[in-house]
Amino acid sequence: MIATTIAAYLLGSISFAWLAGRAAGIEIRDVGSGNAGASNVYRAVGPAAGVLVLLADIGKGAAAVWIAKRWGPPGDWPLLVAGLAAVAGHTWTIFLRFRGGKGVATAAGVLLSLAPLATLICIAIFVVSVAAGRMISLGSIVAAVSLPLVLLSTDRAAGGPGRPAVVVFSIAIALLVVWRHRSNIARIASGTEARFSFRKGGER
Repeated sequence: MIATTIAAYLLGSISFAWLAGRAAGIEIRDVGSGNAGASNVYRAVGPAAGVLVLLADIGKGAAAVWIAKRWGPPGDWPLLVAGLAAVAGHTWTIFLRFRGGKGVATAAGVLLSLAPLATLICIAIFVVSVAAGRMISLGSIVAAVSLPLVLLSTDRAAGGPGRPAVVVFSIAIALLVVWRHRSNIARIASGTEARFSFRKGGER
């Protein structure tokens, strides 16, 4: 389990946003929001690069679960420890002096592997929130906070016993997302948060 957790952290630490910025000749953490994530790549580099980075970051989370499932001990907890390690790697990447992204897409990859229905519902919540408020940060926060409740609701609707480890993971992710977006929350409250648009430049 230690080996799979370390592998998941190192996998999560691969910053596709930083690599996309380098390919475009920029330091992604010095432009736009300063976040090494897909939305900042979308704004600073372009839609195609942003979508590719988003898919790669989601893939990191799914791959971390696969690694733990393939080589770790059985049960949900080792999968979720590996998933959390991948999110931590993305957020505090060892390759960039622990300055990474906010972990939303990588967490989505973990949860798509373990609770696809609940995750798809939260993705829909994210899309609706962004469409309504035109703020990626707001959509991320609303979707993350909704996740534990959606998981509990889908488990109950399915009549199953539930998966406590997945619920605990979802609560941890919700707290992490809110904490990582604390500056965005302040800007939302003051009315100064940037608005998303589908043009290159991305927010205004």
